[in-house]
Amino acid sequence: MSLPERSPERDAAIMALLPHVAMRGWTMQALTEAAGPNADLLFPGGPVDLVEAYCDLGDRWMEADSAARDMQGMRMPDRVRAVILLRFSRNEHYKDAVRRGLGVLVLPGRGLVAAWCTARTVDSIWHAAGDMSTDFSWYTKRAILTAVYGSTLLFWLRDHSEDGTDTAAFLDRRLAGVGRIGKWRRKAEGMLRRD
Repeated sequence: MSLPERSPERDAAIMALLPHVAMRGWTMQALTEAAGPNADLLFPGGPVDLVEAYCDLGDRWMEADSAARDMQGMRMPDRVRAVILLRFSRNEHYKDAVRRGLGVLVLPGRGLVAAWCTARTVDSIWHAAGDMSTDFSWYTKRAILTAVYGSTLLFWLRDHSEDGTDTAAFLDRRLAGVGRIGKWRRKAEGMLRRD
């Protein structure tokens, strides 16, 4: 999975732009007005490059916030939950930027970038939660979490509850559903082994 270009200059430009995205969008004009006349040279791919860089910055924030939190005594599902909620909490003031970023990524011809952004975020969630598996479960865990994270992200964008309590409850229901699927799968595998 390739990473977008990273540099302190790109990060600083994204940070300068973020407060203006809600009104101005992920545009090169908004970028140059917020970060300086040559800032557009940092993002030769235009708006989609800006959004991809912001997604990557969000992944790095999430991993840093998770590393600063002691999750050693927590079960893996609780760690995953905590990491996802940390990501949403860090981006609470930038919901409009996230919403407008999704709008950029759903435009025709940008599906691959959207898929890469999602895959990198889900991978970062698992790593931040402490999962370092490399077997077949690596794929199934990421596929399942992609659905959970995607639906929770869309819910979070519409959530106006205090401290995101409704989003946390929604995420809990999604994770509980995944847990039931896992139990059914293990039970079925056990029955098949006995035959």
